[in-house]
Amino acid sequence: MKVKVISRSTEDFTRERSQDLHKVFRNYDPNLRTQEKAIEYTRALNAAKLEKIFARPFIGAMDGHIDAVSCMAKNPNHLKGIFSGSMDGDIRLWDIATRRTTCQFSGHEGPVRGLTVSTDGNVLVSCGNDCSVKLWKVPSSFEFSDTVEDAEPLANYVWKYAFRAVDHQWASNIFATGGAQVDIWDHNRSNPVNSYEWGTATIVSLRFNAGEPDVLATSASDRSITIYDLRMSSPARKVIMKTKTNALSWNPMEPMNFTAANEDCNCYTYDARKLDEAKCVHQDHVSAVMDIDYSPTGREFVTGSYDRTVRIFRYNGGHSREIYHTKRMQRVFCVKYSCDGTYVISGSDDTNLRLWKANASEQLGVLLPREVKKQEYLDAVKNRYKHLPEVKRIVRHRHLPKPIYKAAALRRTMVEAERKKEERRRAHSAPGSTSSQPFRKRRIIQEIE
Repeated sequence: MKVKVISRSTEDFTRERSQDLHKVFRNYDPNLRTQEKAIEYTRALNAAKLEKIFARPFIGAMDGHIDAVSCMAKNPNHLKGIFSGSMDGDIRLWDIATRRTTCQFSGHEGPVRGLTVSTDGNVLVSCGNDCSVKLWKVPSSFEFSDTVEDAEPLANYVWKYAFRAVDHQWASNIFATGGAQVDIWDHNRSNPVNSYEWGTATIVSLRFNAGEPDVLATSASDRSITIYDLRMSSPARKVIMKTKTNALSWNPMEPMNFTAANEDCNCYTYDARKLDEAKCVHQDHVSAVMDIDYSPTGREFVTGSYDRTVRIFRYNGGHSREIYHTKRMQRVFCVKYSCDGTYVISGSDDTNLRLWKANASEQLGVLLPREVKKQEYLDAVKNRYKHLPEVKRIVRHRHLPKPIYKAAALRRTMVEAERKKEERRRAHSAPGSTSSQPFRKRRIIQEIE
């Protein structure tokens, strides 16, 4: 006679320490767990609701400037350092952890228009309306004291015209300034080593490509976006749009792509090799987009707008993933991602810098491994059921200020009226006499090479 017995090893279910969780073994056979999908859907629904309940994106404000914050720069050497420049000529270095000023750079006699830091994090370059470019020594320590350190410039270069933008080349001593033309400077030279000019427009913003350091993109007041290559003696190509581009940002993970923040409330992602059509149009703002910055991962970017809101977009998404606003925040002139992609910093017209979480419901502080695993599981469940109506409605819902809500409704009405007008014009025209342009080409006037 055979006797079947159940045997198991004690090591499989015995805890090694009294603080450990009990080991539980589950059989995931779908025939035994017929309600698994219903249970997962309920978990996804609850996770979406709890995410809304615990969404607290605003961390704090950093005050100290006495005029509007006009520009910001990250320090690649220090994770918690951020530079800000204001319209009264004051430049400050902030410690994000304590939200206090650690160093002050006073020297500009007018608005500071551009800030950038060298790749090694030792030199800060600033420019402004007083026709000067200043180089500053960045302090190496971040200890806070009651007396704020006041720094003296390492060098002061005075030029013929006011500057509007500056950016530093990756892994070299070269930086570029934008004003009446594009000037290329060296740390050790008091005059530009090279200059580029295409037309008579004023350069509004410029950015070096991190992946291809010799490539530079600029936007100008004549509504143009221009690509320069420092290895060539002349600009490479230009695209002219219907409205002005206020800021540019290269995607750090896709070096051929950049996104332009435009006056027409939209952002446009371009491939630098093919400027006759935008790869993606990002829309949701109701006023001019003033600044833009990519996350270090290249999967998201943040924008600040004249409509007093900060929005976070996915790199390939047509609409914003998140919107941040407060009652006291005025027009947002500059935005930056932190170097680790965890926080967003915005500078606005009300003299304050504000610190936000990149993920509104993210829990700050040290998490236990099982808490991390639980959050990853809930995110996966939400992603699995995100197409279902109830989960989709909860995840997408955002509270908007009344002026933004009304302006968005008015903008939708105007866009719909323009679409109907175009349809009627096509319907009452002779076949082939009218042509319709795709939305990604509609705002582009001409590409010049």
